[in-house]
Amino acid sequence: MLRAARVIAFSVALALCVGGCFEKRIRKANVDEVTEGMSKKQVESILGPPTTVDSADWVIMKKTTYIYRQGKDTVTLVFKDDKLQSKESTLRD
Repeated sequence: MLRAARVIAFSVALALCVGGCFEKRIRKANVDEVTEGMSKKQVESILGPPTTVDSADWVIMKKTTYIYRQGKDTVTLVFKDDKLQSKESTLRD
């Protein structure tokens, strides 16, 4: 019984997360709010979770690339040690 309740709770939480993820459309205005020096958490609060994450752990720093895809458009954000270093976007107004 307890296991069934956990499965149901997990299913509901997953459905809410997936539903919320698809509602957030990336717009140029949102991308413009993202500025150099922001943390990953700050960026995700504006743009939501990325479509793809690529991480590289080097001895002196950690590099993470967030890629947001929406149709033909792409937003690429590069973080070094959890701070946004650069962004590229193909979004138009």
